[in-house]
This record gives sequence, C-alpha cells and structure tokens, in this order.
Amino acid sequence: MGVRLRDLLPDLPAVKPKIPEAVSAVMGHVKTTTLSFSNIHLYGDLFVSLLKARKKTFIDQLRWSLPEAEGMEFDQYDTPLSRWIVVHEFGEILAGIRLTPTTARCGVYSYMLRDAQKGMLDSIPTDVLFFEAPVNPQIWEASRLFVSSDVPAHRRLAVQAALMGQLSQSARSYGATHVIGIVPAVWSRWLRRLDLSAVPVGPKFSIDETVSQAALFTVAKYVN
Repeated sequence: MGVRLRDLLPDLPAVKPKIPEAVSAVMGHVKTTTLSFSNIHLYGDLFVSLLKARKKTFIDQLRWSLPEAEGMEFDQYDTPLSRWIVVHEFGEILAGIRLTPTTARCGVYSYMLRDAQKGMLDSIPTDVLFFEAPVNPQIWEASRLFVSSDVPAHRRLAVQAALMGQLSQSARSYGATHVIGIVPAVWSRWLRRLDLSAVPVGPKFSIDETVSQAALFTVAKYVN
C-alpha cells in the first residue's frame, strides 16, 4: 500500500523557530519581501534581480538546462498565480523561493510536481512523489529554492531562517497549512538547525548531478 497524503499532514502545535541570538545578530539590514504581479511595481527592479540571481544559481553554477533571456532565468510557472519570496540586502539578492498554489492551472500546466508526475517535465522523474500530487487550496508548492553562493558561511543560517520564516508567513496568509516542494537532499540537516520539521514524500533523484527530494512541511505550525 502506498503512502497516503492525509497521513503526512500532522496537526502540530504553534511554536516559533528557535534561532540562536548569535545567528540573529548577523542579520544586519536583511529584508524579506513577498512579490506578486500586483505589487512588483512597488519594489523597483527587485523581481528582475531575483530572476538574475536564479540564473546565476541554477544555470551558471548548477548547470541546469532552463529557459533564460536577458540574464534572467524563468519558466512556465512564473505567472500571476505564483508568489516570490526574496531575501535581500541593499539590493543584493541573498535567497529566494517561489510559491505556487497546487490548484494552479495555466494552459496545459498546473504546478511543477504535478506536471512532473504526469510526464510533462523531462528533468524530473514521474515517480517524484509517493502519492498522487495534491490539488488542495491548503497546500502550496515551493520551488526554485536557493541561497546565493555569495552569502558567507557565518550568515547562511540566518538567511535560511529569514527565507523560511517569510515563506511560512506568506503561505499562511494565502490560506495554506502545508507546503510541498523539491528541496536539496541535505534539507533535513538545515531544517533541523532551524528547528523546522518536514517529512520526505518522494525518493531522492538527481537533476543535472544535484541530488534532490520532495518534502512536505507544515506552515500552520509557526507563529509570528
């Protein structure tokens, strides 16, 4: 018998992520912003800078085969249906992630995990999940997760905490209780460092020599 999604949706108590004071102290002037097509005009070229940072990470460094134009990486899921979490400081992009509702539909596409399962994406295996990809307004997909290689080691945990905190807050504001997505295979290590919990919901696989895995975690758990 396969894994049932409802068995992986725990009712967890509300707690704050435990971030050591020494880590918080290195945040400096870091800001977190959630972008949408409705508000990108309020943030200058932040969205363009995010797409350029994604190109640097996923195309230039990881060598993923992805669409690009004018120094920006993008794909069919960068539509008004999605939101973009950006961690930035003085205009420099430190980290980012994309949020897309699992109810999304745009032409023949829905969201990345579901389309991969349906055999529509060559780079992601069809068995990426242990169960049928959900279509649920309370579950959003996270994709294009990255922390810039320019972030020094002593600041990375703080930047990761800022990214995941804003992700949780934004997802909750859209009515989500859980987020599902493909993350680096080392996800469990840094989630533990942030006192976050998640469960693997698919086998490990490689995208252009980068080992990844689908994971599910709750955002209803976290409070401001």
